[in-house]
Amino acid sequence: MRFLSIGECMAEMSPAGDPRDPRAYRLDYAGDTYNTAWYFRRLRPDAGCAYLSAAGDDAPSDAMVSAIGSAGVDTRFIQRRAGESIGLYMIVLDGAERRFCYWRSASAARNLAEDPARLDAAMEASDLLFFSGITLGILPRAGRQALLDALSRARARGRTVAFDPNLRPALWSDADEMRAWIMRGAQVCDIALPSREDDAAHFGDRDGQAVLDRYRSAGARCVVVKDGPGPVLYAAGEEIGAVETPPADSVVDTTAAGDAFNAGFLSRFDSGEDMAGRIARASSLARHVISVRGALAPPPDAALLS
Repeated sequence: MRFLSIGECMAEMSPAGDPRDPRAYRLDYAGDTYNTAWYFRRLRPDAGCAYLSAAGDDAPSDAMVSAIGSAGVDTRFIQRRAGESIGLYMIVLDGAERRFCYWRSASAARNLAEDPARLDAAMEASDLLFFSGITLGILPRAGRQALLDALSRARARGRTVAFDPNLRPALWSDADEMRAWIMRGAQVCDIALPSREDDAAHFGDRDGQAVLDRYRSAGARCVVVKDGPGPVLYAAGEEIGAVETPPADSVVDTTAAGDAFNAGFLSRFDSGEDMAGRIARASSLARHVISVRGALAPPPDAALLS
């Protein structure tokens, strides 16, 4: 299997040690779709794993692309753009919850969909494609449409498309624009991985079932509704069910929990495992990730995810 994740990776400043100490930060590289690629690579060292994005030609961009490659993620689909750079964000913790401060308006990743031929080539070299609502949100309108068109073409050629709506109102001009583009994204995906909490807040869904029904109506063949510590609802073809997940032993930092879940689920895409088993593995990884600080926490031994 060849996995391609599409979106923006940024420099991440995360608390190290005492979160009240303004000097206690460490530099790393993260971003929702990159986090999923990072975890996917660790769960599936036997599979191809590439990242499609854009970076600048400065030292911070060099360092980020080098870090992505050192993590075992294929960087050949990261376009390098002269005179541009990468985005930056800082995690501010309040107990186990977190706030994010972003500096991304000049990020080269905003131009990742400018070249349709480049998109087609990357998708042609892949089997399972993944993008998010954040991927759409950072792009200009023409870029959003170009990406969705490329995904539609890839789907017509037999590729499978997975989508996490990952609703972030700050990336959009208004809520109506966000909702419209998220549902356009849903229309080109085979696998939808929404969050009950986010979708209820921004679409007015009364419960997880309503979230599931909306993405199925948009055309997704498989929908998995994440719900924090609650049951995970799913539909795959005619099969509909719910998977109870054990509570986390400890919650230190919830950053990237959903991204890790996505990787855990998608890494079993070609395994033949049933939906309940795939969701249980994904939930196990997410519980591990929230027990440590930072977006990228090396997963435990694979046996612990069984």
